[in-house]
Amino acid sequence: MLALVSPALLVILALIVLPVGWLAWQSIYHDGFTLENYRRVFTEDIYWRSFALTFEISLAVTLIALLLGYPVAYLANALPKGWSILILSLVVLPFWTSVLVRAYAWLVLLQRSGVINQFLRHLEWISEPLALVHNTFGTVVATVHILLPFMVLPLYATMQKIPSELMQAGASLGASPSLTFVRVFLPLSLPGVLAGCTMVFVLCLGFYITPELLGGGRTVMVSMLVSRNVELYNQFGAASAVAVVLLLSVLAIFVLVSRFISLDRVLGQK
Repeated sequence: MLALVSPALLVILALIVLPVGWLAWQSIYHDGFTLENYRRVFTEDIYWRSFALTFEISLAVTLIALLLGYPVAYLANALPKGWSILILSLVVLPFWTSVLVRAYAWLVLLQRSGVINQFLRHLEWISEPLALVHNTFGTVVATVHILLPFMVLPLYATMQKIPSELMQAGASLGASPSLTFVRVFLPLSLPGVLAGCTMVFVLCLGFYITPELLGGGRTVMVSMLVSRNVELYNQFGAASAVAVVLLLSVLAIFVLVSRFISLDRVLGQK
């Protein structure tokens, strides 16, 4: 048995255990053992502000993605198969384009001389260009677009497993479609909601390219903090400490979520 799993264990050791172990080691060792890097993370305002902003943006992105993704998944589940395939294809299509290209596309659309500002000025709805980019707004808009498929697909997978006979049974008992949806369909779809929200929230915590381009240096998320510690200040220990704290935060989220739903379901294995 050990011989069979040895190749997999070696891959896990080389690609996960060693890099994470080296990251943790760098965070506590610099000419001797020290907790200075963690002291800075937990006491200096710049780190607190960056973590708070990252969690705020992740929460906003998750809520907006849920509001947009739930109706899309519901329609894909309720409509005939041809329409369902078309909707899911449109959702998955952005995966074929790199995140960098999509972020630049949003930069072009939202900038002061971009299509949206020019269109609004053409309609004479605004006299001056709106600040739609190089701020938190632009970061949230582009991030929602990029992460929306991670919300729609778990929702659709969960909705597919809800027997249609339950809705028919509710209607046969005299319940209106809206009441049947609220009392029957919505509670049964909650595992998909939790799985989608977890995936979007966790992925957003580590986003780098989109806030770097759309935030214009004003929206400093945790991943950018790691990058700047390395590139600008050559502080590998500080960057490692930030990365370890972020990694532990993600693990804590998964542990919390596992109390309500199987992690296999969150990760799409069931």
